[in-house]
Amino acid sequence: MSTQPIDVQSVLDGFDAPWSPRIPLNVNDYDIRLAKFLGEHVWHVHHETDEFFLVLDGEIAIGLREDDGERVVTLPRGSMFVVPRGTFHKPSSEEGASVLLVEPTGTLSVGDEHDEVPDHVDATTGHRV
Repeated sequence: MSTQPIDVQSVLDGFDAPWSPRIPLNVNDYDIRLAKFLGEHVWHVHHETDEFFLVLDGEIAIGLREDDGERVVTLPRGSMFVVPRGTFHKPSSEEGASVLLVEPTGTLSVGDEHDEVPDHVDATTGHRV
């Protein structure tokens, strides 16, 4: 664990790959992840955990498959949202975005179930900074 402050922008400036989260810190058993979003991710679900999103820059959309059908939640810069466990979702960003995520350590970026993973999506538990 770091005992020094970490500059969020420096971490984001240290990589270009969208859909390939970096882990600068942990809080208890949770990863604090920084990711760049561009284009579409993949429909996926986390059966045992919620997923927290905070848009640092840009805008994202999260498609949700809920009991009463599909909907899209749009999150501009500064917005937060939690996708509840067990909800299929698909993040995307047309123009690109920087996002802070909070998930239990070891959570796979494409969830427990997912559609076919395209080449531009990194199926990972995150990359340590």
